[in-house]
Amino acid sequence: MENEIPPVNRVDQIREELTTLQGQRLKVRANMGRSRIVERTGTLVNAHPSLFVIEVEERRGRTARQSYQYVDILTGTIELYDTNTGERLLDFSSIDE
Repeated sequence: MENEIPPVNRVDQIREELTTLQGQRLKVRANMGRSRIVERTGTLVNAHPSLFVIEVEERRGRTARQSYQYVDILTGTIELYDTNTGERLLDFSSIDE
């Protein structure tokens, strides 16, 4: 328990790591509730103080911007994956054990 990182510091850590990933292609897996999971691939465009923006490809060559909060990663509501390796990025689920 004494080594536990406060949630605020974890959010700062997530923000810092996402800032280094700006411009990279990521796969987003979002749990939208009621057993609805949406997977999209896009580019991390911005990492703002309270949220980050991913530009995703839509049908017929259109793009859309999706914004997520850093807390969504911390709670596991969304998961980010490397599009090349399929490796999960920013996995905070093992820290609580």
